[in-house]
Amino acid sequence: MFDLKGRVAVVSGASSGLGQQMALALARQGANLVILARRMERLEEFKPKLIKAGAEKVLAVKCDVTSTEDINAAAKAAEKEFGKVDILLNCAGSSKDKGVVEMTDEEWDFTIATDETSVFKMTRAFAKIMQKNKYGRIINIASMYGLVGNTEIHTVAYHASKGAVVNFTRAVAAELATDGITCNAICPGYFETELTKAVLDTPRFQEFAKTHVPMERYGKPGELDAALVFLASEEASYVTGAILPVDGGYTCI
Repeated sequence: MFDLKGRVAVVSGASSGLGQQMALALARQGANLVILARRMERLEEFKPKLIKAGAEKVLAVKCDVTSTEDINAAAKAAEKEFGKVDILLNCAGSSKDKGVVEMTDEEWDFTIATDETSVFKMTRAFAKIMQKNKYGRIINIASMYGLVGNTEIHTVAYHASKGAVVNFTRAVAAELATDGITCNAICPGYFETELTKAVLDTPRFQEFAKTHVPMERYGKPGELDAALVFLASEEASYVTGAILPVDGGYTCI
């Protein structure tokens, strides 16, 4: 069950953080990988780890997910190398954390371009390949902040972008359902990465988590893997448009 051998998975944001963790989860199930990021040296360093984990073949492609040209070139390279794409994991992201009054146009545009528009551009490019084979699994990494607001961090553009990803997921799921393509979203809670470590390590935020997360802790490495592998699998063939929080209960209260 959940065997991904022979499948080809494209992972954006694969140079660090959740992107690398989730790429490894797919490799452990036997998937071949196309890993995308701007930092090519990080991708090359990561490739042997994916092979060791279980991937037979890994293609690294330098790609800025805000660039239509980069994305289209990556899609072309993936199809040329493997002849198909079965799984797309939209995991790249970043954010300028400010509130609605303080945020500049440039900060808003940066976050929306990276966290929202990139998901559209990636999906457009790779869904075209999936349609040829009448098979695909699209998994978008949204956030619990795409489902609710918060009182601790002013990050209005991040909330807006991830909320858009949630409903984009539903729209794409409905649109591509008859093409054999599913589209689902995972909404992680607080997980420590290069981008979040500085905030999550503060005593103030640790206390906030204890009072706002029912499990009273942050997510641990690997706790997103099961959700990802299931949604990427053949067994999830009748699951589409689902929005799955993995947040220790944050959004249930």
